[in-house]
Amino acid sequence: MSVRRTAAPPATERGAGPLRRRLGRAVVLAYAAALLLPGPGLWLRRDHALPLGGAGTLPVPVAPLLLSLVLFSAGLQVPLAALGGLLRRPAALLAGLVLHLSIPLLAIPAVAFLLRRTPDTDGGSGLVTAMILVVAMPVAAGATVWTGKGDGDQPTMVGLVLASTLLSPLTVPLVVGALLPLLSGGYGDRLAQVEQTTHGGFALAGVVLPCAAGVLCRLALPAPPLRRVLETVVPAALAGSLLLTYVNASGALGSFLAKPRPLLLAAALAVAALVCLVSFTVGRGAARLLRLDAPAASSLTLACGMNNSSASAVLISTALPDKPHLLLPVLAYGLLQKTAANRVVTRTG
Repeated sequence: MSVRRTAAPPATERGAGPLRRRLGRAVVLAYAAALLLPGPGLWLRRDHALPLGGAGTLPVPVAPLLLSLVLFSAGLQVPLAALGGLLRRPAALLAGLVLHLSIPLLAIPAVAFLLRRTPDTDGGSGLVTAMILVVAMPVAAGATVWTGKGDGDQPTMVGLVLASTLLSPLTVPLVVGALLPLLSGGYGDRLAQVEQTTHGGFALAGVVLPCAAGVLCRLALPAPPLRRVLETVVPAALAGSLLLTYVNASGALGSFLAKPRPLLLAAALAVAALVCLVSFTVGRGAARLLRLDAPAASSLTLACGMNNSSASAVLISTALPDKPHLLLPVLAYGLLQKTAANRVVTRTG
């Protein structure tokens, strides 16, 4: 049984509705733009600073700011009472957290076994490393956008994003540590080192705080100002999520276009497709087993299949700066999970 979703105000739907209905096609266009015109995306990925006169400069990290906008919007759309009801009937929330932790332990060993049968010199450890960092991440903030598109259970989805992120300083090292024996060629040591030093701070500042700010803002604002804020913020967050997709895709495709490796691209697509298929299938099966209603089933399925690929890309760039080609499976998974999310919300919407 799940918490019934509170409908968005009509003004919000008028502002965001057209883009929500075309979200699948807009994502494809964002990837196409990254392939054909990656320059602006690569520029946005770099560090920028806003001059403040005699006071110095203010850092402006574009990608983290876009992620914060998406999460602030998600929190802004969830009444606090609905989150309280979610805790009273937590079946979908608990199932999502357990499955999100279990799926990597099921999918990654199968991928590693298959890759060891290929002629890759490192036995596929590079691709396995990339996929570990994808599936070990918390539920993607973008899942809240797809939940809104398909009339899913937004409180359940926001609860899963927040809970998986709050637990990630414990769960990510646990999952990564369990899968490290599958790696060779020094990948395990480098992955373990960067994971211990970076992820907890990223989760707090990049995910938990903006989402909590949205919830508190909704609690503090009276109804008329809240409607006006929602009418502005929700469409802006949808556009921001598409821009973030373009920025991340530009980074991965830029390195690939500089040194094309068709076999690596094919392997990255195959591995990402296998893991994505397993994740969404497990989520859908669990929703049927628990007999969840359509909105909660949609949210649970999305939570199982959608991981924070933006965080994965950041960690890969930090842990393996000399191997930018490993962003390819992250990019492939990002595209595939959005394609699968579009099918999920279309069926249940």
